[in-house]
Amino acid sequence: MDFRSILMGLAFALMWSSAFTSARIIVADAPPLASLAFRFLLSGIIGVVIARMLGQSWRLTRDQWRATAIFGLCQNALYLGLNFVAMQSIEASLASIIASMMPLMVAFAGWVIFRDRLAPIAVLGLMAGVAGVTLIMGARISGGVDLMGIALCVIAAMALTVATLSVRGASSGGNVMMIVGLQMFVGAALLAAASLATETLVYTPSWRLGAAFAYTVLIPGVLATWVWFALVGRIGVVRASTFHFLNPFFGVAIAAALLGEKLGITDVIGVVIISVGILMVQLSKARV
Repeated sequence: MDFRSILMGLAFALMWSSAFTSARIIVADAPPLASLAFRFLLSGIIGVVIARMLGQSWRLTRDQWRATAIFGLCQNALYLGLNFVAMQSIEASLASIIASMMPLMVAFAGWVIFRDRLAPIAVLGLMAGVAGVTLIMGARISGGVDLMGIALCVIAAMALTVATLSVRGASSGGNVMMIVGLQMFVGAALLAAASLATETLVYTPSWRLGAAFAYTVLIPGVLATWVWFALVGRIGVVRASTFHFLNPFFGVAIAAALLGEKLGITDVIGVVIISVGILMVQLSKARV
């Protein structure tokens, strides 16, 4: 892995983790699904315009169209939609910790569904991840955390797992920025329909809401997604996913710094254990 890839991975992890804090700010003053649908519409337009300026084509391969649709559904509509709804009742740090379990879920799915062989270090990593989550959840549940919010985040992480497994088809064959834009439109359409059916479109305007929304559109929305696809195309999905071990650290640190969310010693220990588990699993795959 070269230095440029390392910088791309660090940038992606930081941007991806920051999205939970900006989302928490947005859902405090605006309906979550409508806000997210509008974000995807704007991000999609920006992505497609940039793609056309770069000379990229609308003509995708069959695998790219399939992966774009799956990614738009699973990551944008389900993963982010459920997380936005959940963060009306749970903290951004907890949502980011649950989401960071995705690499462990990918490894577990490969073992159970596809009969992939797991190295001993990967098995230990899975066990560490489960132990870390159990430690954090035990403390949070005893403190009265919203169980429905946790359930939505867990389902969202499962959807992100499916999206991640589909990335390889989207990252091959070029037209990366075009794919980024088009999968945003998939999420926008699905979430707009869900919002119209379930939400009252009322929001409280403020500079904080505007800044968080603009940041979410441009940074986690367009830039982080492009960096992820580009990184996967450069070093492969296994090595790219190694950087997810940083997400628990970045997620809780950003939420604590910007939102003042309090973290107990149990949370810190759990985050460290989860991060080590993710790193063990991904390093075991990188050696294959």
